[in-house]
Amino acid sequence: MKVTKAQAQANRAHVVETASQLFRERGYDGVGVADLMAAAGFTHGGFYKQFGSKTDLIAESTACGIARTVALTGSGVDPAAFVRLYLSREHRDGRATGCTIAALGGDVARQPEAVRAAFAAGVESLLEALNAGAGADTDPDAARESRARSLNMVSTALGAIILSRACPDDSPLAEEILAVCRDALLGPLAGPR
Repeated sequence: MKVTKAQAQANRAHVVETASQLFRERGYDGVGVADLMAAAGFTHGGFYKQFGSKTDLIAESTACGIARTVALTGSGVDPAAFVRLYLSREHRDGRATGCTIAALGGDVARQPEAVRAAFAAGVESLLEALNAGAGADTDPDAARESRARSLNMVSTALGAIILSRACPDDSPLAEEILAVCRDALLGPLAGPR
């Protein structure tokens, strides 16, 4: 039975979403094409009808995962709300459904240029979302300062999630890392901006 163009697009989107979750959970090298296609409910042979290579899928699924994080962040999100959600135990424990940047940042550094470019574009879009509504559009100095604050906030939050996830789940250190970094980021946000 021939698959319609719309069904083929839906199938591809499903494979990309499945790959995004599995890669966040297991890393790029921890997921084989056969396992991925089985998890998506398709045959291994169908992979190459949809993608030129695993690298192509990695780049597309990375962009998909980061776009999801950006969409959840929303335009002009309150930085304090972002920090509280991002540095929560729920996000720390939800690797497969959490932020792609935190889950795969270390893996991306060892991937081909296409994957690193998709990752960098995603980081840029997250920074733009965090800066939307910051009121720094007209003043270049204010825009640079706002971007620097957002970059510091994201970098600190990412580092905290990565360190916390590296600790055993029941480790007091895992929670301490989140709490200390959350408090450090929220302190300046509570004062006048």
